Amino acid sequence: MEDAALVITELVSNAVDHARLESIRVVVTRPSEKFVRLGVVDRSRNIPYLRTDSNGDNTRGRGLLLVDALTDRWGTDRYRWGKQVWGELKCG
Repeated sequence: MEDAALVITELVSNAVDHARLESIRVVVTRPSEKFVRLGVVDRSRNIPYLRTDSNGDNTRGRGLLLVDALTDRWGTDRYRWGKQVWGELKCG
């Protein structure tokens, strides 16, 4: 449960910081019996990327590293009008 809360927090934070739009939507789905998908939808078409550099002492810019570490898989679905960034966790 704590992992799911952290994943959603990071995805929402990224959308607020980078999309800079008036609204976002949090989506929770069950794509299969074994997984739950946590997603954040925004109207920005900018696709996030996983930073592999340490970026020095900067404490920002590492949200997707956390998402990558905590989820079984994650990705981005593009839409004509925006995107959804999501992460999937195995159900316990």
